Amino acid sequence: MNDENWKEEFKEWKPSLRPFQIKLLEQGAKSQSQALMLNDMWCEWKSLAVKRNIDQISSKPFNIEDPWY
Repeated sequence: MNDENWKEEFKEWKPSLRPFQIKLLEQGAKSQSQALMLNDMWCEWKSLAVKRNIDQISSKPFNIEDPWY
């Protein structure tokens, strides 16, 4: 999860992007409405990245020794 390359990760993780969304990711926003769309995509990327991190953490074995045993 790196904010610097979020656009590339988002394109990989979400192959169902429409052509205008890909163009917006590559060229950047030119108006306020495009900036809002770009912000929406960033928020979606952030939630996907958090879910991926949670999945990675939960897949690791969790061993805690019982202190009373």
